[in-house]
Amino acid sequence: MTSPFPPSSSAPGEGRLVVQLLPHNISALSTITFQYPLKLISPSPSAAQKSVLVFLLTYGGGLVGGDQVNLTINVKRKAKLSIVTQGHTKIFKSPTRQVVTRQSLHVTVEDGAAVCLLPDPVQPFEGSVYGQSQKFYVAEGGSLCLLDWVSAGRTARGEDWDLRAWSGRNEVWLAPQSNDKARLLLRDNVILEREALDGTIQDLRKKMHGMGIFGTLVLRGPLMEALAAFFMSEFAALPRIGARDFRSQDRKETDDKAGLSQQETWRYSRLSQEKEAGVLWSVAKVRGCIVVKFGARTVEGSRDWIGSMLKEEGSVVSHFGEDAAMCVR
Repeated sequence: MTSPFPPSSSAPGEGRLVVQLLPHNISALSTITFQYPLKLISPSPSAAQKSVLVFLLTYGGGLVGGDQVNLTINVKRKAKLSIVTQGHTKIFKSPTRQVVTRQSLHVTVEDGAAVCLLPDPVQPFEGSVYGQSQKFYVAEGGSLCLLDWVSAGRTARGEDWDLRAWSGRNEVWLAPQSNDKARLLLRDNVILEREALDGTIQDLRKKMHGMGIFGTLVLRGPLMEALAAFFMSEFAALPRIGARDFRSQDRKETDDKAGLSQQETWRYSRLSQEKEAGVLWSVAKVRGCIVVKFGARTVEGSRDWIGSMLKEEGSVVSHFGEDAAMCVR
């Protein structure tokens, strides 16, 4: 009888990227290596590029039960790197709870360098087991923009958080200088379990409260200061819990007649979009890192929201180029 599960790869997928700065302030790849099931593609660089663009892919469109992927990235002084995907990172079903599909990312960002990681969401299929670890060692003058989000699965097929287990850990460390030790700035863990190791089943759908996607955005460094301040100010300016508008009808009519600035007009439009898409979000500052947590009923609703926020502020496109934000447009 043929097994219903795709075969796992025989060896861990290994990858390595090194990005350096060339004359005329052009960032370029000096090293790019990878092996199955990992695949890395970088379009030919141009003089007009603002950062090196790399597509992070997997053969066959996803990771099967037991696949292991390890990627190491080193962004040299003053260089810039953007990492995107060509679609959702699909996590296929595992034969048992003990067979875990894993991805590990280790990134070093030197002084004046920057990394922008804005991929499509991870899409865990029914019965999948997935563990992800991402560590960023960022120098004092380095910058980081990290988006990490996970969806409810193949909702068109009726899946709704039917995974067995999903865990993700993001760590941001202050890279050591001379003989100093690296200092942990942020450790963010997300654990979603429907089936625990002891075999007990939990009602994960109920815990997600109708959310079809959950995500985390982490910002740090001088190039992300304006974007971080934007999220903080927008959150502080919202007179609401969730997407509710607490103004009276008379106040709404008065405000509509008043001369609103362009930013205020955009904000009211975004509030309406948040309400329609069921977007909930919050933001906090943790040891110099800005952490944005968000969720929405659908992937597209969440994508529209995060995309509109990044587009309105403009730092990502300004520093990394338009292609850096292709997965959130």
